[in-house]
Amino acid sequence: MATTIPQFNVNLLNNQRVLGAPFSRDTVIPLALRPSAHGNAEIELDAVVDTIKSLQKHEILTEKLAQHGTLLFRDVPIHNAEDFSKFAHAFGYKPHEIIGIVVDRPLLAPNVAPANEAPKEVLIYNHNESPQVPHAPEYIFFYGHRTPHKGGETPVSSSLELFHRAQQEIPDFINELAGKGILSKVTYKLGKQYEGGSTLAQAFGKEIKDGDDETTRRAKIEAQIARYGRGEFTTWEWTEDGGLVLTHRLPAIRTQPNTGLPTLFTGLAAYYKTSQVNNARKNVTQQLFGDGTPIPEKYLAHLAAITDEIRVLHKWQQGDVLEGEQSDRVVLASLFDGDSVPGAYGSNDWTQVVQALDG
Repeated sequence: MATTIPQFNVNLLNNQRVLGAPFSRDTVIPLALRPSAHGNAEIELDAVVDTIKSLQKHEILTEKLAQHGTLLFRDVPIHNAEDFSKFAHAFGYKPHEIIGIVVDRPLLAPNVAPANEAPKEVLIYNHNESPQVPHAPEYIFFYGHRTPHKGGETPVSSSLELFHRAQQEIPDFINELAGKGILSKVTYKLGKQYEGGSTLAQAFGKEIKDGDDETTRRAKIEAQIARYGRGEFTTWEWTEDGGLVLTHRLPAIRTQPNTGLPTLFTGLAAYYKTSQVNNARKNVTQQLFGDGTPIPEKYLAHLAAITDEIRVLHKWQQGDVLEGEQSDRVVLASLFDGDSVPGAYGSNDWTQVVQALDG
């Protein structure tokens, strides 16, 4: 039975908004898509998967994603992690490996894990995925397996629009980010530092075996860090308690493949918000300007204010799938790499994003 995926409007409860510059007029986020079968026949997952594979032969959905920032798929017959994995893999992207993970994400199905294991009362504010490390996914899928009766919305916004607004309203901040980048200091410890956090072994210990001595364990962890491929722009220091402090010089401004449009790629607003309410997470990740100087709070507060203005708080229906182009509160997530990485914004060596080495 032939299946199509036409778009529809989801303007209820602020679930959709019109994007501002640099997007074309009347461009909405998210673009909402719903499968449809001939004669109102029952929708089957295999038919949806086949339709996606056919559309992706010409990268039609990838192009729609670049145009809108986020796609919402509703009424897809997804009932568990395995179904979600099958759906997400239909797009043809390469599964992403997180190196240096800072949260606990137990694998539930191929390339599917909980989006976050933190308690429900913990604030998860807008952020790009993996902004604290050099290796981040290009595409993210979220699936609403169970939906709460109250709360639990997922904030969705465009990093392209965020950059445009920030460049207009806080140009000095953007100029400093462009010229200095971000110095990201991430602390890893033998045990988890907060509920839902990861351990050093989860972050870099995939090659460690029972019986390895301390020297061998450290060598294997350092070999994983070397996979970032960032040379002098990634350094580390072992701490007395057996933990590790990892420091990255990262570009907070990158450019979108194909369009070359600049985008903010950060977790700065989230770290600012988190520092105000989630005390246990304050010292896990510290972000400064690339020269080591503090980022003034007035910039972070303004960035958060813009984010609040331009975001959509997605109210989940069971079975919803959100696909984002790295632009989270849901049950399951699936991360993927693209054929290319974001481009550099500037000519300094540290501005170039690279794919991690295999290992």
